[in-house]
Amino acid sequence: MFDSVLIANRGEIARRVIRTLRRLGIHSVAIYTDADAAAPHAREADDAQRVSSYLDAQAVLAAAAGVDAIHPGYGFLSENPVFARACAAAGIAFVGPSPEAIELMGDKLRAKAIAEAAGLPVVPSYSLEEARTSGDYPLLVKAAAGGGGRGMRVVQRPADLDAALAAAQREALAGFADDRVFVERFLPRARHIEVQVIGEVSLGERECSLQRRHQKLIEESPSPAVDAGLRARLGREAVALARAAGYTNAGTVEFLCDADDPGVHYFLEMNARLQVEHPVTELVCGLDLVECQLRVAAGEELGFDRVELRGHAVEARVNTEDANFLPSAGTVLLYNRPAGVRVDDGIEVGSVVSTDYDSLLAKVIVHADDRAGALARLDRALASTAILGVATNVGVLRGLLADDDVRAGRLDTGLVVRKGVPGPHLAHAEVAREAARVELAAQPGRTDGWRLGGARAPSWWLLAVDGGEAVEVELPAGEAPDPHWVHAREGDTLWLGREGCAWRVRRPPIEEARQAAVHGDLRAPMPGSVLLVNHSPGDAVRAGDAIVVLESMKMELAIAAPADGTVAEVSVAVGDRVKQDQPLARVE
Repeated sequence: MFDSVLIANRGEIARRVIRTLRRLGIHSVAIYTDADAAAPHAREADDAQRVSSYLDAQAVLAAAAGVDAIHPGYGFLSENPVFARACAAAGIAFVGPSPEAIELMGDKLRAKAIAEAAGLPVVPSYSLEEARTSGDYPLLVKAAAGGGGRGMRVVQRPADLDAALAAAQREALAGFADDRVFVERFLPRARHIEVQVIGEVSLGERECSLQRRHQKLIEESPSPAVDAGLRARLGREAVALARAAGYTNAGTVEFLCDADDPGVHYFLEMNARLQVEHPVTELVCGLDLVECQLRVAAGEELGFDRVELRGHAVEARVNTEDANFLPSAGTVLLYNRPAGVRVDDGIEVGSVVSTDYDSLLAKVIVHADDRAGALARLDRALASTAILGVATNVGVLRGLLADDDVRAGRLDTGLVVRKGVPGPHLAHAEVAREAARVELAAQPGRTDGWRLGGARAPSWWLLAVDGGEAVEVELPAGEAPDPHWVHAREGDTLWLGREGCAWRVRRPPIEEARQAAVHGDLRAPMPGSVLLVNHSPGDAVRAGDAIVVLESMKMELAIAAPADGTVAEVSVAVGDRVKQDQPLARVE
C-alpha cells in the first residue's frame, strides 16, 4: 500500500478521501487555491499545498513531489488522460484507470462504438444532416467529452437545433475545454440506471432517475425497478464493456432504460472515475470504494470477486440553489448537520460559496432494511438539516421524497420537470411574520408605537421574502419567536430556517417596495457572469426572446423578454459579474 497520497480535488470528495487515508494510516496531502485557503479539506489533511488552479496539471504535479500516488476524486483532472500519463512519467501512481481507458471512455462516440462491439445495446446517433431532416424528435445534443449534465440540450423541433448546438458547444468548451458535440435520440420516458464496477467485478446498480438539467438529485441502491435477473444481466454487460476497454479500477457504466420495462435498455456512457453517488453502493455492499481504488492502483488483490447487496441506501445531494434550481452564492452563516446518518460535506460555518465551482455542498446518505424505511429516514435527516447564508435545495428534496410516484418507485428522468416539485411549504406571509418576531426580540429597547397603561401597541413591519414583493405584517405586542425556527443575520438580511427550508428576509425602503414589480424589468435571478448580450436599446423583441445569457457554476441561463416590446435599456456587458437581483435590462 502507498505511504502518501495527494488528493487533486476539493470540497466534500477531498474530505471523504482524507477519511479513508487516515483510517489506513496513509499520509494525506491536500491542494488548495487562494479561494480555498481556509477550506476544511486543506486544514484536515496532514499536509496542504497551494496551487493556482485545480485544473493546472503542472501545478498539481509540482505539489505532489515526494508522494506515491494521486487520487483525483471526480471532476477537474479525474478524466484527463494527459494528466494520468504525466503522473506515470513522474513515477506517481494515478488512482484510476489507465490513460488509454480514460481516453477511450471519455470520448462518448468511441465509447459507444466499443460498447456496441462488446454486445451492449446503444442509443441511436445521428449526423447533423440526419438530425436536420429526421422526424424522430425530440433529440439530444450532447458533449462528446466530460459529464455531469453539462453540454447537453434537448431539442424538440428542427428549428431549434442550431441554437441548441451553439449553447451545448459553449458549455462543453467552458466545462471540458472540448466543444465537440453529437446528436442522439432522446428518450423522454426513461430511467437512468448505472452499474458500479471495480475492475471486472460488478457491485450492483444504482437508480439515478431523479434529475434536473441532466444532473442527479437523489440516488439509491438497489433500483426499485431491477429484479435479480436484470441485475445479473446489467452486471454482465458492464463487466463486458470494462473488459473490452481494458478497464481497471472503479468506473460506472450508465444505461437508459424504458421507464415501464427496464429490461429494454441502452448503453449511455462510462464514467472513468469515482461517482458522486458512490456512497449508496458502499452502504449496501459494505465496502470502502476509495480503499478498493487504492488497492487496485497499488497492485494489490481486492480479495473478492462478487458482493451481496444488503438493505437499501439513498443519497440526497444538497446543492446551493433555490427552489427553481438557480445557483446561489454567499457565506455559510449557520450549519446544523443531521445526526445519526452519513454526511459527506465540504462546508462549515464561515465557508464562502462562490459560483466558480460546482453547486454541491453536501450529501446526506442513509441505509435501512428496506426502501420505505430508507426514504423515511432520509426525510427525517433532511428535516433536521439547516444551512443559512446561501439558498439550498433541501426543501425541494423533501418535496420529492413526499411525492407519491417517488415513494412508489415510479421514476423516470423527466419526472421532476414534468410534475414540478414543491419548494418550501410556508407562505411568504408566515415567514415574514416570524422574521418580524425575531427582529422585535432583537430590539428590546425599541420605542416605536404608543402605549396605553404601560402596554406596547402592535408594531408594523414591511418585509420582503426571497426578493419577492414586500409583505405588511402587524405584530401584536408580546409575540415571541417560534423555537422551531433558526436564524442568522448578514447585513440588512435576516436568514430564517425551518425543517430543512430557508428564506432570506429584508426590510426594503417603502419607495423600493412600491417599485419592486416594474413590468419588463429584467434582473439577475442568480449570481454569475454575463455570457451573451443578444439585444441593444431600440431593438424590437418578442416574448421569450433571450435578452441576456448568464453563466453560473458552468451552467447557462437565458433571461428572456416577458412580453413583446422594445429594449429600453441594457445595464450590463459581456464579461460583467453580476449579483443576484442586479438589474440587467428593461423591456417596454
